[in-house]
Amino acid sequence: MVTHPVWRKAGQSDTQGNACVEVAQLPSGVGVRDSKAPDAGRLSLSRESFASLLARLKDGAST
Repeated sequence: MVTHPVWRKAGQSDTQGNACVEVAQLPSGVGVRDSKAPDAGRLSLSRESFASLLARLKDGAST
C-alpha cells in the first residue's frame, strides 16, 4: 500500500513551468495535481478513468 505518494512530473509538461502536471500512484488509483500548487489539492481517478483520460488526450480531445 502506498502511504506517501511519489509525485512525478508528466513528460509532456511545459518546459517554461507554466503547464506542469504531476501524477502519483494512490491506493485507490491515480492522483493528478498542479506542480505549481501542490498543496492546493489533487484530482483522484480510478486507474480505468485515468487510462481513458490519457487515451482521449492522445487522440486530441480537450476534455
